[in-house]
Amino acid sequence: MKFKIFVFVILFLINCVSNSKYETLLKSYEESKLENQRILGEKGDLSRSLEELKRIQEESDRRIQEYKALMSTFRFLIDAGKLKIKIIDGRMVVVLSSDILFPIGSAYLSSSGTAAIKEVTTLLASLEGKRFQIEGHTDDTPTGIKGYTNWELASSRALNVLHTMIKAGMPEVRISAASMGASRPALPNTSPENRSANRRIEIVIVPDLSNLPGMEELQKYSN
Repeated sequence: MKFKIFVFVILFLINCVSNSKYETLLKSYEESKLENQRILGEKGDLSRSLEELKRIQEESDRRIQEYKALMSTFRFLIDAGKLKIKIIDGRMVVVLSSDILFPIGSAYLSSSGTAAIKEVTTLLASLEGKRFQIEGHTDDTPTGIKGYTNWELASSRALNVLHTMIKAGMPEVRISAASMGASRPALPNTSPENRSANRRIEIVIVPDLSNLPGMEELQKYSN
């Protein structure tokens, strides 16, 4: 009888040890499984991050090439002092002085201003698939005309440039106009030279944002 009890106790202890080992192994397996899942998740995140970086680099390279091509296209007009090409707020912009395009205080293009706009239009129209926004800017000097502020002056100038560009062959669907008035000076309005720089027409090459990383995800929320 004592022998049977002894055997039972031994078997019970062995069983307890086996269960303990099993539970330990099971716990280790579950932890290993979770760790593998975490590693696979991090690998997936890294892969997506690398793909995102690749797309960003490709977009950056594309825009640099566009800027170089634009500079080359307008080189003779830049060298002649008729315009400047700038990057403003991440956008490529053709900048023309209002003093070259318009008589002082007037919204109507001079004959030389009309010729300059037609010349620019021919070059811009050749940029396939591009759209443009014409922005009128003034200095902070009041117009002196009641009810006709710098907002109206900048708007009239931008619209007159737009109509001239359309007549010169720019399709209407590729062009728009906006007035900035005196709200966005290029330089502080502290000298005649600075005010002259602030009186300008900017032709913005509207960027195609569809190629930007993350844009596909954002578009899902617009539906």
